[in-house]
Amino acid sequence: MNLPLFIARRIYRDQGDKRKVSRPAIRIATVGVGIGLAVMLLSVSVVFGFKHTIRDKVIGFGSHIQVGDFMTLQGGEQYPIQMNDSMMEVLRKTAGVKHVQRFAVKQGILKTDSDFLGVAFKGVGPEFDSAFIHQNMVAGSIPKFSDTASGSQLLVSKTMADQLYLKVGDKLFAYFIDHNGVRTRRFTVAGIYQTNLSAYDKVTCFIDLYTARKLNGWEDDQASGAELAVNDFTKLQETEDILIEKVNRTVDRYGETYSSRTIQEINPGIFKWLDLLDMNVWIILALMMAVAGVTMVSGLLIIILERTTMIGVLKALGARNRTIRHTFLWFAAFIIGKGLLLGDVIGLGVILLQKFTGFVKLDAATYYVSTVPVEINIPLIILLNIATLIVSVFVLIAPSYLISHIHPARSMRYE
Repeated sequence: MNLPLFIARRIYRDQGDKRKVSRPAIRIATVGVGIGLAVMLLSVSVVFGFKHTIRDKVIGFGSHIQVGDFMTLQGGEQYPIQMNDSMMEVLRKTAGVKHVQRFAVKQGILKTDSDFLGVAFKGVGPEFDSAFIHQNMVAGSIPKFSDTASGSQLLVSKTMADQLYLKVGDKLFAYFIDHNGVRTRRFTVAGIYQTNLSAYDKVTCFIDLYTARKLNGWEDDQASGAELAVNDFTKLQETEDILIEKVNRTVDRYGETYSSRTIQEINPGIFKWLDLLDMNVWIILALMMAVAGVTMVSGLLIIILERTTMIGVLKALGARNRTIRHTFLWFAAFIIGKGLLLGDVIGLGVILLQKFTGFVKLDAATYYVSTVPVEINIPLIILLNIATLIVSVFVLIAPSYLISHIHPARSMRYE
């Protein structure tokens, strides 16, 4: 039989005198651990949810990896690269790649009777993965994009629609100015999307790949590049390294050089900003662990002082200091366990409430999302519970040595 565990259970279950000082101390320690864990769960859930939501939005516009002309990826000007069936097949068969889609970009001006706006027309083909845009549609529908014929269908953002007073079904003209002069195309607004990622919503509208090629004066097998989605974001660099070996620095039949860049290299500012959020999480975790540890230390010291007579009796009966220390550590573990359960109920309750109701709102213009995003990560929740238990018990080891200074004869007369 485990004697320390047995005694700890009896002490924990003993309601005893309600006037005991240790009763409120135990409650405070339990609540302290619970609040600390709840705050940690909320912090991690919100930060991870925010990071992954913004990351997915950026990836939705540019995928994980872009393969294109070396000069295009190094600067802002568009240079064509050959993207025929054979090159697409090479990209599809690259280890770690899940999906490949071509795109072509053309700068132009949208013009209505009352206003105009400079935008980037992104041409996409029939293989375009529209799942991201579909999730963010606010009106209309996504047209069927083609690489063989012009559909004259336009997909604009809500930001553009509000600025130009557009609605689904409206017709408007687009003007394209380059070395060939000024060209005009008439488009029909097929749909309106809103991602709240202002850097893209302000400038990106979608047309078919065929139209973008013709406006650029490119051949049928040319494009600005290809966007590659990978199976595992954590292995993004590994996939990029394979592409560097297979594709980069090769030359197409027009003399253009292939190159590739990850979404992190294309948008370093956004991803560095997201990485800074990790520091906030570590600071919150450290503070909450400290709160839980301090409340438990104070609670244990009060319990030891109140149980001085019992400690003296146990010592007189031959119990070693180690046995008594283990008894109180077990007792503290019971309190911590109850606190963890309380923290899980509060933390997960608030997270689930936010996830399904979105009751906490944000300014989308500032934070890129209209509600606080949360993410439930079960392995991380379990890890936080285990880490809180271990840290809380660990900080109690030193205070538990106070037991070794209690003398049996004196303690049995202690009041």
